[in-house]
Amino acid sequence: MAYFIFLKNLDNVKGTLYRVAENQSDLNNLNIIKDDYKIIEDSQENFNLVKFNKKNVVKYSGDIITYEDNNSLINSKASMEFIINLNKKAIREFLENNNNHLLFNLWNNYYNQLNNLNIDSITYPLKSLEQHFNDLKQPSFHILQLP
Repeated sequence: MAYFIFLKNLDNVKGTLYRVAENQSDLNNLNIIKDDYKIIEDSQENFNLVKFNKKNVVKYSGDIITYEDNNSLINSKASMEFIINLNKKAIREFLENNNNHLLFNLWNNYYNQLNNLNIDSITYPLKSLEQHFNDLKQPSFHILQLP
């Protein structure tokens, strides 16, 4: 089962998704105090829809998550550069502050993968960076998976 981590006590409030975890191990390795968040278990299918940016999480009510279709595309090299740079900034902050974290090497490798991506070779538009890596059979992580 996958987990969606929300800001606590904000039922029916849009934009409260904080993190996602693909499994119990990833949930256990998040840098959070679990009691401070609303954690909802959901299917691997829904996790993948969010991970690959096919669906967006809108809100939660009780233990029910509301999703909506994500029809946005990355239309240009400039947009892809922007997304990559945002991801790299967040990952770099994690790496600088968590050099002993169990998932350090995983995220360091992903950071290097982002650095080595040849965005000139990509045909635009495309659905998402995560889907692009998945299509290439390379590791793919949504930034909300970052511990």
